[in-house]
Amino acid sequence: MTETKLVVLDDDPTGSQTVHSCLLLTRWDVDTLREALLDAAPLFFVLTNTRGMDAQRAATITREVCQNLKVALDNLARSGRVIEPIVISRSDSTLRGHYPVETDVIAEELGPFDAHFLIPAFIEGGRITRDGMHYLLVDGKPVPVNETEFARDSVFGYKHAFLPDYIEEKTRGRIHADQVERFNLADIRSGCLDRLLALRGNVACVVDAESYADLSAFAADLNAAAKQGKRFLCRSAAGIISALAALPPQPIAAEDMRRSVRSDRPGAVVVGSHVNKTTRQLQQLLAEPDTAPIEVDVTRLPDHSKALLGNVLERIETAHAQHLSSVIFTSRTELSFDTEETRLAFGEMVSAFLMEVVHHLPADISFLISKGGITSNDVLSHGLVLRTARVLGQILPGCSVVRCPEDHPQYPHLPVVIFPGNVGDYDALAIAYRRLAGPLPALDRKSM
Repeated sequence: MTETKLVVLDDDPTGSQTVHSCLLLTRWDVDTLREALLDAAPLFFVLTNTRGMDAQRAATITREVCQNLKVALDNLARSGRVIEPIVISRSDSTLRGHYPVETDVIAEELGPFDAHFLIPAFIEGGRITRDGMHYLLVDGKPVPVNETEFARDSVFGYKHAFLPDYIEEKTRGRIHADQVERFNLADIRSGCLDRLLALRGNVACVVDAESYADLSAFAADLNAAAKQGKRFLCRSAAGIISALAALPPQPIAAEDMRRSVRSDRPGAVVVGSHVNKTTRQLQQLLAEPDTAPIEVDVTRLPDHSKALLGNVLERIETAHAQHLSSVIFTSRTELSFDTEETRLAFGEMVSAFLMEVVHHLPADISFLISKGGITSNDVLSHGLVLRTARVLGQILPGCSVVRCPEDHPQYPHLPVVIFPGNVGDYDALAIAYRRLAGPLPALDRKSM
């Protein structure tokens, strides 16, 4: 009997922001992929972090994952365990990322597919798609994403919010807008199984959604078509993933996440994201009375890295001794760079510095919050050197909590919040912090 498994190649670690109880992989060797394929959860994520790379590196990493996945699937099939993956290339809900680079590689290695679907709707983040146009809700009003700051990204900028035009733009005319299949709200709400069964030749499709009911309806038809042998690839935000997985409610309610902390000692927060929303959220967090602001002046890198690191770590130790949670954040001034390569290289250098800070955090911190997609990926894979981590659930809509394994050499059982840069209201980061730093429930206090 053939099983199905959702396999999510995530270009930063925030794609788990609608699910729980599944594995996140920061390694993709054959053995680790086999472990995830055999895990009881119906899905797992491979954190490739390709949004922080140039297109060539992104293609190389994606190909390596796919090739190892094929080996793992073939080995299991020979032992009698046949698993047919539904592959998702998870990326940003504001259309930033290496499209079509990653989907092209996945199709070459794991295809042929009957269709690939662009599904950027992410309800928690206020991203909806209507009549093929992708919007960001700003103060309740839909703004086409090409009119937002995200469209002006220096690496992944774009001109079109109408998704067929976006596909033509990003494929440089290889796929024309009039070749794109559109699944509008009326199609989805009336049922589109017959249309899905008729798709052939990896046709590009765009999918509307204004609510989780829309995503769930489309996911049900997509799953039904897959069970009839259709092979599909999704390029999506996180929203469709939970709909496809059909998970029950998460085991720990968001407001009860304090039960996951290790002790009543202070925690730590690491902020790398530079989007305007993050800066506003950071300001709100620093108004909390038990936090200590620790700014990292990135203009001192790389010439004064050693002195800067020593100063930052000394301030963290002082704050921790005073029972204050350190909020470590990069200086907020946005720097300009001559080339995309220079910008990416500087970002990698800043992230490497922050990971040195994570390596040297006090061993008894009770929790860690990581703010920003690329920052969070590096915290998991380099700062904490995790091979896998289990998602506990969401502390806020779109903000995952994962836990270090019990055998972690430095931070066993440490809960880590993966907080995307562009998610939540201005007080969201402070709310997440309070949910972890507030008074321990009486039962938990007695058990320590």
